[in-house]
Parts: sequence; structure tokens; C-alpha cells
Amino acid sequence: MPGKAVMVVLDGLGVGALPDAGDYGDAGTNTVGNIARAVKDLNIPNLARLGLGMVAPIGEGSRVTVIDGCYGKMAERSAGKDSTTGHWELAGVITERPFPLYPNGFPEELLERFLRVTGCKGYLGNKPASGTEIIKELGDEHVRTGSPIVYTSGDSVFQIAAHEEVIPLSELYAMCAKTRNEVTVGEHAVGRVIARPFVGKDGTYTRTPNRRDYAVEAPGSTLLDLLQDEGVETIGIGKIDDLFCGRGLDRKIHTKSNAEGIRQTLEISKSITTGFVMTNLVDFDMLYGHRQDPIGMARALEEFDRALPNLLEALQGDDLLLITADHGNDPTDASTDHSREYVPVLCRSKAGKRGVSLGIRSSFADAGKTVAQHFGLKAVGRMSGNGFLDLIV
Repeated sequence: MPGKAVMVVLDGLGVGALPDAGDYGDAGTNTVGNIARAVKDLNIPNLARLGLGMVAPIGEGSRVTVIDGCYGKMAERSAGKDSTTGHWELAGVITERPFPLYPNGFPEELLERFLRVTGCKGYLGNKPASGTEIIKELGDEHVRTGSPIVYTSGDSVFQIAAHEEVIPLSELYAMCAKTRNEVTVGEHAVGRVIARPFVGKDGTYTRTPNRRDYAVEAPGSTLLDLLQDEGVETIGIGKIDDLFCGRGLDRKIHTKSNAEGIRQTLEISKSITTGFVMTNLVDFDMLYGHRQDPIGMARALEEFDRALPNLLEALQGDDLLLITADHGNDPTDASTDHSREYVPVLCRSKAGKRGVSLGIRSSFADAGKTVAQHFGLKAVGRMSGNGFLDLIV
């Protein structure tokens, strides 16, 4: 059995606008490049050595003379710029039709169904909004009335915010599960229903790390499904379980921060000799991209960079590490939403090549196809994408 493969998804870390970004209102975006320009002192030498500076401008302070990894960037073939479509495509499933969007809020009939299915007497909100701003605006009324706050964004999401002392987590999660399974279906099958719990009082509210995502099921077999079918252990860390609806995973580890996700990834990587680990580090997107905080996003990237040597040390023999993203979320643009961008793909294997350019890949699915090639899956020929294992080993 081949050595382990670890794929770390830096949620929202795009590296430049795709050719069709203007169709999504995202012309000129470059999450990593604009972070570097905004903070000027970005210090990510380990990511630079893997080749990040070869696919995005990362500033003079992070430049290196020797590239120790293989590097490239990947375009999204799927329609959209959501975490669900991004992760599905990384795992080999292309989304041909975009999920529905609600720039003017949800239609009345959908919210009537929401009330009927969940048993809520009312709701607040029903508009596109920043999560932090809408709880600031409606938090007091929510505490007074007990009605959940319902809102969307520029992405295909049905978000439900509630104070943990007004609607306990178990009730909020049950409400979101019912919404996913009985409300947001058919033409209204959004990419994700998201539980957004918060705490605080008297107009001062803070979202907690107890977020939970409820995605739709992928329409075809993903890399996770195929690996599991052929006896390769699969481990999801962070919101991987949520995005794939638990499918194709032998172990599911939920985390509440990048730091916890990094720690769990390191511990698992040290403890196994084979198997596939897929990790999502959500803080880049959730805490900084959506809140237009380039400094916070930069410091989170530096936190990951400091942990990277330990992760590289956990690799043995032909073990494979891939670092990538699922979309962009430029914290310097005019929008608080995701951005339609290329994503980086940085690869490292102790037994592999160094300093190889993987070029511009035509699909995120190339990453998943490469993992399938690494494990020699019988079903590799049925997967979308063009693998690049021969370029890196």
C-alpha cells in the first residue's frame, strides 16, 4: 500500500481572478497577492519554499532562492465559487449548473415552508447580509422574540443565526437539518444551510465556533467514496464531514479553529502510514475574508506557515502533501463574499521532485485525480481531471 496523502484546503486562499471572474463581479481579485500588498511584511518562508511565490505575489519579505516543492495553480471548471462546489471539484465532481442565489432574499413561499417545517412562529432578516452585521442589527430583537435570524449572501447559502441561550445548539442544528432536508430542495436546493450561533447581550454579540454546515450530497462518486470503496482509510478534518454529508469518510474530526485543525492534521499524519487525510482550515474565509480583514488573514497564513515544517517532517518515503484552496475570498475587494479565483496547488514528497512547475491546471479535479493515482485506484480512469503525479514523483 502506498504511503499516506494529506490534502490541506486553505479555505478562501485564491491566487488571482479567473478569466470569467468579471461575470461574478470579481474582476481584479487576488486574495494572496492583495493580502501581501496590504500588510507589506507578510512572513511565510515555508510556503514560499514550496512555491507559493511562483503563483502569486507574496512580497519581498517572503522571497526565497530555492524552491523545495512542486507548484502551480488550478482553475475552477464548476459553475460558482462556493465551498461546496470547490471541495467537490477537488474530489473529482464537477458542478455544471450553479446553485440558486437570492440577491433579494428568499421568496415568501420558501419561508412559509421553513416556518411550517421547523415550527418557528416567525423569522427575522431575510436578506443578503454580513453575518456579524446582521446579528448586530437584529440580535436584540431575536433575544426579545425568540425568532431565528434568516439571511443569505452572495453565495448559495441559507443561514440561520441564533443566540445559544435563546435557541440551544441542539435545537438550532435540528432546525438546520430540517431546513436542509425539507425546505431547501428542488429548485431551492442551495449549496449549504449554515447554523450560525452567537452569544452576548445588549447589542454586543459575538459568533461562536459552533458553526455547522449542511451541504447537499454530491451527485456522483467523489474521491472519498472511491478511496473508501477500495479499502483506503479516509479521514476528514474540519468541515469536510459537513461538505460531503459524511459520505466516504471513515473518520470525521470536527474542529473549531485553524489551530485545532492544524494540530489534528499533524497528529493524524504522525500516527498513520497510509490513508488519505483531507483538512479544511476555515478561519481564513470565515473570520477574515468575509470580514474584510487582510491583516487577520495574513497572520492566519503566517500561523499555518510556522506549523508547516512539522507537517513536512511527518511525511515519510512516498507520502504526499498537497496544499490548495476551494475558492478565493479577497479581503481587500468591495465584497464580503467569495471571489472567483485560481487556487494554488503546492506539493511535496520526500521521495519526489523539487522545483517543478505544474503550470495552470484546467480544473481543481486535477488534485483529486493525483491522489487517486498515488493510491493506484482502479477507478482512476472514471474520475474527472488530469492528474500530475508523474510530474512530482
